[in-house]
Amino acid sequence: MATREELAMIRGARAGDAAAQLKLGTRYLFGGGGLPQSLATALHWLERAAHQDESEAWMLIGSHIPVETVRLTAKPQSYLTWYERAFDAGVLPAGLVFASLALEDAIAPDAVLRDKAVQALQTMAQAGIADAQWLLAQQAGIDASSTASALTVEESSETPLAWAGRAADGGVAQAQQALAEHAWAASDWAGFLHRALPLARSLVDGIAHIVAADAPDVLKAQAQRLAATDIILLAHTGQALSNTGHSDVVLMQRCWELAAYAGDRTAQLALGLWLARINGEGVRAAAAPGSAHYRKAIIWLTRAGEQGSAEAWFALSRIYLKAEFSQRSLVEARRYLEHAAEMGHCSAQLECGASAWRSRREDVSNDVRAAYWLQKAAAQGSREALLLLTKVAMPATPAAWAVAAQNQLTRDMIAAHPFLAARIELAALFGLSRAEALLIDLNLADCGHCLQVDIRAQNARSKRRLILLQTGEELQALHRIKRIFEDVDCGPTGPEGNYRQRQYRFKALVGDD
Repeated sequence: MATREELAMIRGARAGDAAAQLKLGTRYLFGGGGLPQSLATALHWLERAAHQDESEAWMLIGSHIPVETVRLTAKPQSYLTWYERAFDAGVLPAGLVFASLALEDAIAPDAVLRDKAVQALQTMAQAGIADAQWLLAQQAGIDASSTASALTVEESSETPLAWAGRAADGGVAQAQQALAEHAWAASDWAGFLHRALPLARSLVDGIAHIVAADAPDVLKAQAQRLAATDIILLAHTGQALSNTGHSDVVLMQRCWELAAYAGDRTAQLALGLWLARINGEGVRAAAAPGSAHYRKAIIWLTRAGEQGSAEAWFALSRIYLKAEFSQRSLVEARRYLEHAAEMGHCSAQLECGASAWRSRREDVSNDVRAAYWLQKAAAQGSREALLLLTKVAMPATPAAWAVAAQNQLTRDMIAAHPFLAARIELAALFGLSRAEALLIDLNLADCGHCLQVDIRAQNARSKRRLILLQTGEELQALHRIKRIFEDVDCGPTGPEGNYRQRQYRFKALVGDD
């Protein structure tokens, strides 16, 4: 409760008495008597006193009111004058707030004011103020393409990275994170861990009591309150510890757990692989000590897969194939493998294609599935898939007989015999024999990624084969020709007649060479 003296001080301040405003602002600045400490209220009264030329008021503002308090006001830029005066009077902390506010004024920047702000930052940075060093590094701009060696620049240099390094050494967490990100981008694991480990340890130590109490719900709630930058830092720290073979595997797992509970997909995948003691290809990781925890691994890998990680689905398929896993299931393994293949995992696509090819005798259409998956894997550079694909299907090559016949066709012939002309063009594009060209049913042959040529029902001596569709031009030509046969019966009872009738029409049109 305010004392009589303070009540009189409040009345005087409200009446416009500069001395009373200064005293009241000072009382709120430090607290005491019957008034609590309140930086926002102190700023209000000290500013009113400063407007009445009370120099002590702006000196107190510059010395004790941080930039965070100013930013909460309606017009932060209106306080620039007091911080500038205080800095000119020799108050270094005022220079940091002055520079922060001046460099934030992006709406109507004052070039002179900004230059003075940068000079103030340089003065404070050289004086060893870590926050000023970091703000100067941000203002100068940190080159994201800098190499790892730039992180160990000499202290005497004044490059942005040098200032960031000094700020990081001074305890500025943002500077430490920025330098860690640069080291990560350069794959400098040692440099990354040098900057990231202290931050990661502090985050992990903050949840040590929750881990000890084995309260996953509380841990999840705590993790979800982390900043996005902290989550990325934890996930990267765990990966860097793994890449360097660091001995502190407990810290590595804790980093991944905290980031995984926060919803980071890469951390969920890494944690799942670590718990299963396997690498990305599903093989036992040589550097992973201890026994595998498959059930826990499945939980994290499933979460990563649900967030779009093909690697997670592939790892799950490997786990369900493990003979030592009590819930081993070939059905589940196949399901997860197909999930991974559908999401573009090259090894999964190769295995799906190879498996379909091996089981082609069980279902005649399995070779079509094999061609589909092998073509996907080959497009990603899999040499093994490309070699196997040559056994499954052949590329389209022009047929000489069809090219010669096509050259004989006139516009009138094409108009009079559109179906036959289309079949000759199809053979010329995809290398069909004459019997295949005359008998193929395009409505059944087009599989999207390949052409299924099967005329055994009408020509028992022929063999079923697949022709790959590899280019956009081939697909466009096939779809154009296929439109001619839409809603048309391509069988012997259709408008084209039986095989003998089609042969006769062909010979009559282009001869029998």
